[in-house]
Amino acid sequence: MAPRGGAPCLVLLVSGKRKSGKDFVAEALRSRLGADVCAVLRLSGPLKEQYAKEHDLDFQRLLDASAYKEAFRRDMIRWGEEKRQADPGFFCRKVVEGIFHPVWLVSDTRRVSDIQWFREAYGALTQTVRVVASEQSRQQRGWVFTTGVDDAESECGLDNFGAFDWVIENHGDEQRLEEQLEKLVVFVRSRL
Repeated sequence: MAPRGGAPCLVLLVSGKRKSGKDFVAEALRSRLGADVCAVLRLSGPLKEQYAKEHDLDFQRLLDASAYKEAFRRDMIRWGEEKRQADPGFFCRKVVEGIFHPVWLVSDTRRVSDIQWFREAYGALTQTVRVVASEQSRQQRGWVFTTGVDDAESECGLDNFGAFDWVIENHGDEQRLEEQLEKLVVFVRSRL
């Protein structure tokens, strides 16, 4: 059952490895579609907010790409997995509460259970978007393999998902990225 809020025209579930450019792609899409049309939703938002409350931490600092967040990342992953085991849709329901934009762009889809929840709640309105980048590109953006993070479900849960509706290659070729984004924007506008 879909939670209270507006009924979207389209739900884009964006996934990809750390430093693949998920947030960059999400913000690029929102800027092209307009902030009045497209809401960027982050499943990690309600997760980090609840984690901060339960552990007496600075929620705002957990939202940025800082050493502060990295110091708690492993434990947040463990804690989030425990919450999802008890209720797989917990964070999905939280993130869409009160959202009334026609396009919802979930920029940090990480698990099959996330996709399943949105497909059950919104059916054919749901599209999956995978952002891919070479290890070299990710390293240039500051990625370093971290045991317990990069081999956890939060990073690997969709590795064998199958066919995504859209695959955006973000290896550093700006023209190629622009062409891919434009195709996706045309599709989104056709659904409005």
